[in-house]
Amino acid sequence: MATGSESNTSVEDVLAELAALEDPKTRAVNERHGDDHAVNLTKLRAVAKRLKVQHDLAGELWRTGDTAARLVATLISRPKSYGAAELDAMLRDARTPKVHGWLLSNVVQKNPHADELRAAWFADPDPVVASAGWALTGDRVAKAPAGLDLHELLDLIEQRMQEAPERLQWAMNECLAAIGIHHPEHRARAIGIGERLGVLKDYPTPPNCTSPYAPIWITEMVRRRAEG
Repeated sequence: MATGSESNTSVEDVLAELAALEDPKTRAVNERHGDDHAVNLTKLRAVAKRLKVQHDLAGELWRTGDTAARLVATLISRPKSYGAAELDAMLRDARTPKVHGWLLSNVVQKNPHADELRAAWFADPDPVVASAGWALTGDRVAKAPAGLDLHELLDLIEQRMQEAPERLQWAMNECLAAIGIHHPEHRARAIGIGERLGVLKDYPTPPNCTSPYAPIWITEMVRRRAEG
């Protein structure tokens, strides 16, 4: 828990601090990825680190609707303190990709309702909500696959990924890569699906970064794991 003067920090204080950190160049870069904040993420994390855990303040920051404030909120909340319905409402209101992603990684994955929500979101008709279910499924494929039907997941990816909306497609592709990387018995099929669908084959990839195209991604990560 936060101690001392930090516990008296107001929403207005945090918003003013974040506003002072805004940089037009950062905003321009983020807008190309569908985000709308202008604060360098390293500086934003430093704000959250100073604030420490303040769950009530996190709730107030989230309710502002401001993207930078919501990112801070995901870092200073107590993940286990949220109920499933509360997280469901937050996910549906997350709006921008970065808030969506940080809510999943910093809060939902550390919450006892994570798998319950994964299953519910996975089948949701809203593709952005469904992408959260697929993202959590991909994480389980890598870390705790017991109980998952990987053959069925590959069937669904093969049937649906090529025509899926962007954020859902990206999450399904990550799940495909996770299956190929972590489960040798499914690797050839995962690579074959990636080759047939061609999803993200032409995605611009900076030098020294691994392509998100599943066949390349799987092959490279398997090579690194073997060398490591």
